[in-house]
Amino acid sequence: MEKHKCGWCLGDKLYESYHDTEWGKPVYDDQTLFEFLILETMQAGLSWITILKKRANYFDALDQFDIHKISNYTQDKQDELLMNSGIIRNKLKIKSIISNAQLFIDIQKEYGSFSQFIWSYVDGKPIKNKVVDYKKAPANTPLSDQISKDLKKRGFKFVGSTIMYAFMQATGMVNDHEVNCHRYDEV
Repeated sequence: MEKHKCGWCLGDKLYESYHDTEWGKPVYDDQTLFEFLILETMQAGLSWITILKKRANYFDALDQFDIHKISNYTQDKQDELLMNSGIIRNKLKIKSIISNAQLFIDIQKEYGSFSQFIWSYVDGKPIKNKVVDYKKAPANTPLSDQISKDLKKRGFKFVGSTIMYAFMQATGMVNDHEVNCHRYDEV
């Protein structure tokens, strides 16, 4: 008997695998949080499946999401990334990857880790919503508004409220699995 899954992932093996193994699982590791921050910011204006399909390309192009290497990218590296057909070649998004890496490091220095900073918004534990139908899940919340505002004040780019809510869902800060989904109680 097949387990029930959230409706948004059905019909695509990559989506279903991501749903079953990652989405909504609490992430406290800075490296993984940084990866999701990059991927979510790259999604701005695009579908998540587009980014998932390019995820391995981002991993290779961005030195395995090494924050310190990315924070030191030169103009030559930016130009190289803009020529890479395996990733989204948007000049502003490429620049944001670098500046956001630098700001991410600043937060690590200030708070001990980005994880401590970002998880403090939810007192270190996931918010467990009761989503019956994924189509009725919010695109943003007052909390994602606040996180977005705080990150923008620090200089982060491509961190609007909707992007930050997707980040919160992806990293398990909020559990928006449908209540009848097999992952709802697992995460």
